[in-house]
Amino acid sequence: MKFMATKSPKAPAPPSAPTYKPENDDGGTVLLERRPQKTKPPQMYQVVVLNDDYTPMEFVVMVIQEFFNKDRETATQIMLKIHLDGKGVCGVFSKDVAATKVDQVAEAARKHGHPLQCVSEPLQ
Repeated sequence: MKFMATKSPKAPAPPSAPTYKPENDDGGTVLLERRPQKTKPPQMYQVVVLNDDYTPMEFVVMVIQEFFNKDRETATQIMLKIHLDGKGVCGVFSKDVAATKVDQVAEAARKHGHPLQCVSEPLQ
């Protein structure tokens, strides 16, 4: 019995590349069109401070000035709206920024011993 190959194997021939001949172009070329993506802006959230009977008005004004970058007059107007209406919008932000603002206000209130509440709500 003979187990050895008598001839060495040949390497397969590489596939021939198609040749492009411009004179034979039938117009069947497919081009990809770039379409602009239409993305929606992110859902915005309003940060609302809730009224309570224990937090001093001056502390609320200070929080609005510090965390929402409002001047003293605007912060005082927002504080009065919170006091009279039970709640007031301090700013409108993306979801992550609004959550951070809520956490900052809660931390400052807790640190100073006040029960001030702050929430974020989706903007309609």
